[in-house]
Amino acid sequence: MSRTLTWTGSALLAVLLAARPASAQIVQSAHIGIGAFFPRGLDTRVAGDTIVADVNDQNALAFDFGRLTSVTVNGEWSVAFGPHLEASAGIGYYQDTIPSVYRDLVNADGTEIVQNLKLRITPITGIVRFLAGRPGGVQPYFGVGVCACNFRYSEYGQFVDPTDFSVYSAQYTTTGTPIGAIVLGGVRFPIKGDIYGLTTEYRYQFVTANTGGLSNGFLGPKIDLSGGTFNFAFFIRF
Repeated sequence: MSRTLTWTGSALLAVLLAARPASAQIVQSAHIGIGAFFPRGLDTRVAGDTIVADVNDQNALAFDFGRLTSVTVNGEWSVAFGPHLEASAGIGYYQDTIPSVYRDLVNADGTEIVQNLKLRITPITGIVRFLAGRPGGVQPYFGVGVCACNFRYSEYGQFVDPTDFSVYSAQYTTTGTPIGAIVLGGVRFPIKGDIYGLTTEYRYQFVTANTGGLSNGFLGPKIDLSGGTFNFAFFIRF
C-alpha cells in the first residue's frame, strides 16, 4: 500500500505540474454534497479486522453489519487546469452506531448482554479529475487521489470476561489518521450553462488503520475503513 500511495502521489503531482490553464483566468468551483457510505463487506475486509474478529470469536457478537451503511456529507474546492483537468481538496463526515449482543451468552437473569459499535470517519481528500465533454455540457469523468481518514472507533457497553465469564461494563476506543488511496467516477449535469450544476459520483477508498489489538481491548489489530460512497452534489463555478 505504501508503494501504491507513493506512486499515486507522484503521478498526481506530475500531472498538475505539467498542466497549464487554457486561459489566464483560473476557474474555481465549490461543491456541497450528501450521500451514503457503504463499508467494505465482512467477507472482504483486511486480515486482522477487529469487526470480523468480533463475529468469529469463541464468544461471538451478533449484529446487523449492514446498519453501518449511513449518510455522509462532504464539501470540496476545485481548481480547473483547462477544460478537462482539475484538482480538488475536500472533507467529508460519516458516523454511525449499531447495537450488538453476545450470540450465545446472556446475563444471569436471562437478559441480553448489550454493546454498541460506533464508527466515525472524517476523510480529508486530494483528488485529480479527468473530464470528458465541454464545460457547460454533460461531463463524464474519472479521478484518483489520496485520503487522510481521521477516524474514531469504539465498542462500549457490557462485556464478558473469557476467564471466568463475569459481566462488566467498559468502553474501548481507538483513533488515528491513516493515509489511503481513492478511485472515483461520475457525471456532471449543467443547470445554468457552466456556472451551476449537479454531480452524481461513486468513489471507493482503500484505507486500513491499527486498533492496538488486545492491549487496547480489541480482538483484532486492524480496522478496515475501506468502502464506497455514492454522492450527489451541487456546485457553483467562479
